[in-house]
Amino acid sequence: MMQRYVYLLIGLLWSGIGLHAQDTTYAMRLGFPAHARVLILHMDDAGMSFDSDSGIIRVLEQGVARSTSVMMPCPWVPHIVRYILEHRVDAGLHLTLTSEWKDYRWGPVAGAMAVPGLTDTTGNLWPDVADVVSHASAEEVAKEIEAQIEKAERMGFHPTHLDSHMGTLFATPAFLQVYIQAGIKHHIPVMLPGGHDSYISQQMHLTAAQMQQLRALGKMLWDAGLPVLDDLHNTSYDWKIPADMPRDDEHLRTWRVALYEKTLMELKPGITMVIMHCTQTSCNFSKISDSGDIRRADMLAMLDPGFRQFLQEHGFIITTWRELMQRRLAVASSQL
Repeated sequence: MMQRYVYLLIGLLWSGIGLHAQDTTYAMRLGFPAHARVLILHMDDAGMSFDSDSGIIRVLEQGVARSTSVMMPCPWVPHIVRYILEHRVDAGLHLTLTSEWKDYRWGPVAGAMAVPGLTDTTGNLWPDVADVVSHASAEEVAKEIEAQIEKAERMGFHPTHLDSHMGTLFATPAFLQVYIQAGIKHHIPVMLPGGHDSYISQQMHLTAAQMQQLRALGKMLWDAGLPVLDDLHNTSYDWKIPADMPRDDEHLRTWRVALYEKTLMELKPGITMVIMHCTQTSCNFSKISDSGDIRRADMLAMLDPGFRQFLQEHGFIITTWRELMQRRLAVASSQL
């Protein structure tokens, strides 16, 4: 997932960009209380499969996570987009440049002929980020991003933000620039940890200089009139189920809730996006991926009444990308 590629990105970022340490969080700039821990509880992979859509919808209706993003090249997009439009869901685009499963594949929205460097011999997107880096140009990446945004808009779906499937858009500086410029061009918020980055820096062992570089990119987005994240929590997909733990719903839920509670308590004040993969797995999901138990555990955790109570008792504020953009527009209006 994305955290696997952030370190590569920062190691490749152009030199000479620097900012002094921020004395205020982006949450404070948007009007949240000074010491508030503001969370976007976000569910990736909408549209990937019927099971993915079902888990996301169930959490939106019964759980605590309120944000999602759609993989526009995937087959179950019409199903989830209809739901998004009918219920005004906070939903962005999970910009998709890879097709990672063995037998369940998808091709680029722009078409294989338009972006040949993004496709393998089957005409589908490459399965690995490294393959995209090796074969695709930044121009092809930009063309596919535009195609995915255009497809969403044709469906009447205006995304609340942009983020990156498997972190592909964080794999090179050129890809990252394309990603940021797409957000600026369309005036759509972009998922990028550009604030204090306390949690992600601890997980990735970032240096002060590397954090300054991320903050420079955050400033670029803020100056373009877009909201910016203070931090990113993207570790849950790598939490391995203990080998001796039964995989029934009760054990999965308890194990997952405990991990979320532990790691959320480590967060500093500011806006943190917490990424997860909520899936209501059927017998068919195992034909796609062996990650079904992890994804079902995410869904069960977000549905857990005890986890909702934990968030309330510890004063976490749950927000959405839509609210962040509304607050950013209000800040801009107040400065006129």
